Amino acid sequence: MTEPLPLARPEIDDADRAAVAAVLASGTLSLGGRLVEFERQMAQTCGVAGAVGVSSGTAGLILALEALGVGPGDEVITPSFTFVATANAVRLVGALPVFADIDPDTLDLAPAAAAAAVNPRTRALLAVDVFGRPAPMDDLAELAGQHDLGLLEDACEALGASSRGRPAGSLGHVGVFGFYPNKIITCGEGGMIVSDDETLLDHCRRARNHGREGGGADFAGDRPGHNFRLSELQAALGASQLTRLADRVAARARLAAAYNERLTGLPGLRLPAPTKSGEEPAWFVYVVRVEGGAGRRDRVRERLAGDGIPTGHYFPAIHRLPPYATPDSCRRGPLPVTERVADEVVALPFFPGMGERDLDRVADALGRALSRD
Repeated sequence: MTEPLPLARPEIDDADRAAVAAVLASGTLSLGGRLVEFERQMAQTCGVAGAVGVSSGTAGLILALEALGVGPGDEVITPSFTFVATANAVRLVGALPVFADIDPDTLDLAPAAAAAAVNPRTRALLAVDVFGRPAPMDDLAELAGQHDLGLLEDACEALGASSRGRPAGSLGHVGVFGFYPNKIITCGEGGMIVSDDETLLDHCRRARNHGREGGGADFAGDRPGHNFRLSELQAALGASQLTRLADRVAARARLAAAYNERLTGLPGLRLPAPTKSGEEPAWFVYVVRVEGGAGRRDRVRERLAGDGIPTGHYFPAIHRLPPYATPDSCRRGPLPVTERVADEVVALPFFPGMGERDLDRVADALGRALSRD
């Protein structure tokens, strides 16, 4: 039997291993120079004033929301078509996620739908760069300015992307990245907050470490905080990987183009929408849509699994998940585009090192799976 393909796989090289080994030899495993350097590199990459390393992208979202003043009684407008961590962060600061519909092509938050959801309790907009494609941040920034709202960019999937020459993460008041193993660069676990707002950055820097300033001997913090630190081991791995960011983004773009070439014309299959002028995505995953609804999509996934081709459901609609199925867990209007897209999406194997034979294997298996309906 043919060996199954992985759905995703991190790329770790000798330079990465050497960077981590050097930290182990140093004896400084937390709040040291590697973290400071990684934060400096990330700020430079994003073209912002500063960065704060944290334990995960979710931790970054929580701290950023807190720094924007979001708390109990507030509402945050965000898409339901994203990883559940986006909405979880809103709930975990005591606020209510308000789900607005998405654009049918880009799959990002639709500005008109977000505008329709604004009310006196709205405190922030939380946009997501879905699958590495920058959200329409210019339109959302105008909306945020009209209503004096915070604008948070969940760029966890979009490191290396840009819109009109501006890097992802820098397009709102604050941006957040994640470094889980399937991301474009990884720390194993970890995240990063980036912003031009020094006051916001200072809040996040203290709050990640129990409200303490720095990591010195003073155990007293001047405010309640979290244990959301990024270790020196993680920072060293991330900083090493960041030096190859451009190559990684380009390699993923080539993989996406190769998939497009092989899959164009397959009946009942929608490929990712073409990139807009001025937009440079960072391909986090390669997601297609199987027309015909969830039943047909699931049958196709089962057939692919039988051929050793794993797939992912990126993403189920959050408002359909058990933690958000009750009226007090979220607020939403009609979400027809979100629900249709969530019933169709399939993430195909997508990782550095995929060869021509791997791509042909996926394309051939997908063609057979589609033809059986």
